[in-house]
Amino acid sequence: MPNDFNQQVIDEFRANKGRVGGYFEGARLILLTTTGARTGRPHTTPVGYLPDGADRVLVIASAGGAPSHPAWFHNLLANPQVTVESGAFTYEAQAVVLDGEARDQAFARAVEADPGWAEYQEKTRRVIPVVALYEIAQDGPPNINASSMGEAIKVVHDAFRRELALIREEMAKGGATLGAQLRVNCLTFCAGLHNHHTGEDVALFPFLADRHPEFAPTLARLGEEHERIAALVEDLRHAVTADHPDPATARGEVERLTAELEAHLTYEEEQLLPILDAA
Repeated sequence: MPNDFNQQVIDEFRANKGRVGGYFEGARLILLTTTGARTGRPHTTPVGYLPDGADRVLVIASAGGAPSHPAWFHNLLANPQVTVESGAFTYEAQAVVLDGEARDQAFARAVEADPGWAEYQEKTRRVIPVVALYEIAQDGPPNINASSMGEAIKVVHDAFRRELALIREEMAKGGATLGAQLRVNCLTFCAGLHNHHTGEDVALFPFLADRHPEFAPTLARLGEEHERIAALVEDLRHAVTADHPDPATARGEVERLTAELEAHLTYEEEQLLPILDAA
């Protein structure tokens, strides 16, 4: 993409915590910052990604089927430590180029989810690379793109809402089978939601209980809702990992989870954001 177009997307992405319109509307998008192989300067590029578990995402160096690899791919070959902006979070990651069967399986999942990847491969003689970006663990809390605790909760909640909406859309478009990448999307979402609620249970809620004992009934209700949502997450996990997953069953579990989760997120925001923003 031309630099001016990329910069518009970058600015919109950062201003709206990961939400963009136009060409990339409805796409899974990250901002990838690499170190220039020749210049040593940082370069940020919007790239599509595939969820792939709790600790990594996949990016594909398609360059729209161009004859040469994109500049960001050459950069990460020279300097594999990169910065990832997801909209909600910013983190450092280690880039690993997949090869052999691992690359082929990942690319096949991508094609199954979006045939456009196959069209890009048909345009070029090069084998389009697939890169895994592994989050580098850090000490302390995650770097959330927010200026207050209340905004941080809202930003993370909205990221879950967007991803679940994408999964519902993908489920609706699916046919008689449940695609491999769609199953991975569901499992990645389940893992992220579990980690978020665990963090609230062990850190945020005890913090609030200590400083605001009057919120004990609210925190108790939120904890109970976490347990109900965890059961729904487990039901969805079972539905998509069955030997022969049934799309209708999976769609039903996604709808049940969506209804329960949206009610929970809304209640939590109504109750906790005012006191968190006032802190």
